[in-house]
Amino acid sequence: MNPITAIVQRNLLNYVRSKGRVLGALFMSMFMLVMFSFLMKSSMGNLDTPMNYLISGVIIMSVFQVSVNNSSDILSDISSGYMKEVLVAPIARTQISMGHILSGAVIATIQGIVTMICGIVLGLRVNVLQILLLAAVMLVSAMAFSAIGLFLATVSRNSPAFQTISSMIMMPLTFVSGAYIPTTMIPGFLLPIVYLNPLTYTTSIFRYIALGAHTLTAEELVEQGMAFSIGGFVITPLMGLVITILIGAFFFALCVRKFNRADFSTIKVAAGMRGGGAPARG
Repeated sequence: MNPITAIVQRNLLNYVRSKGRVLGALFMSMFMLVMFSFLMKSSMGNLDTPMNYLISGVIIMSVFQVSVNNSSDILSDISSGYMKEVLVAPIARTQISMGHILSGAVIATIQGIVTMICGIVLGLRVNVLQILLLAAVMLVSAMAFSAIGLFLATVSRNSPAFQTISSMIMMPLTFVSGAYIPTTMIPGFLLPIVYLNPLTYTTSIFRYIALGAHTLTAEELVEQGMAFSIGGFVITPLMGLVITILIGAFFFALCVRKFNRADFSTIKVAAGMRGGGAPARG
């Protein structure tokens, strides 16, 4: 079996078995869907399809959060000693990184699709082509976010540090991405962060598809926060998707470089744990 496929299958199986993680992620997504659907719909009365605008932001946000958080799985493998066992096999460390990124992306995409189905029940109006395009954007953006999460995991080296660092980064990026608060309402001094935020462009292309905004002009897209004018140069949603892919590739290269240089022989195996993170049996 291909090493990448094996890692993806293992991580998917571990995720399914962790019912607390699955239910927790679904609960937060459903909570945000309901809150935005019923409490903030009136504030979007100027749009033809306000539910599409609101719900699409919640969907891509759930993809972002699950992608980054699932990167902590590699820390469990390291602390349990499972990673040492993997490295004994004739597998390139790049393949290990790719397997973890791909598994995180698949899990996040499934989570996003489930959230989208619930959103359709609550009022999201999309056709089959839009659903397929949105799913493709979820997968591509989830791979970029998983690469960022894996880089943070390789830097932090332990779960408490990872949770602290990821929270410090995810929270600001969430609120300046336009997913919850339109970028047109964000103060000017925060705009540099908005333009450097990959989640900004992912939210842009996601809403662009969900709203069927291909008929709008560049100026109209800028007014609705789906395109961005920087010094007169307009970054369209499609250009934003390319930027997200490039950022993901950059962080993938960083995490592979960091992972390749890591010395796992100095990592202490957690007491009572065996390879794979399962409790050892007496």
